[in-house]
Amino acid sequence: MTGTRHDHRALIDRVMKLSPGDEMICDLADLFKIFGDTTRMRILYALWESEMCVCALAEYLGMTQSAISHQLKVLRQNRLVGSRREGKTIFYFLADDHVRTIVAQGWEHLTEKDGP
Repeated sequence: MTGTRHDHRALIDRVMKLSPGDEMICDLADLFKIFGDTTRMRILYALWESEMCVCALAEYLGMTQSAISHQLKVLRQNRLVGSRREGKTIFYFLADDHVRTIVAQGWEHLTEKDGP
C-alpha cells in the first residue's frame, strides 16, 4: 500500500524563511556543548549562590585551582561568567540573567512531572 503524498512546499518555505542561518545554528550548538560538562555545571551552580574566587571553587569542588581556572576560562570565553578584581583576588559570578534562565529552564525540564 502506498501512502498519499501531499505538498509540503509552503510549510518548508515558511520554516526556511524563519530559521536562523547555519552559522547561528552552529554557534547555538557550541553554546549548549558548554553546558554539557558536569564540572562547568557545578561551577555555574556554585556561582548561582554566590560569587567566588578560584580557590574557593577549587575547595568546594575538590579540584585543583588549575582545573577550575581552565573551566572558568571556557565559561568566560562564552560569556557565561564574569569577573571582578578585589586586590589580588579575582571573583567570578554568573554573567547575566540569561545564564540563570538557561540553567533554571533545564532544571525545570528535568524535574517536571509527566502529565497532569
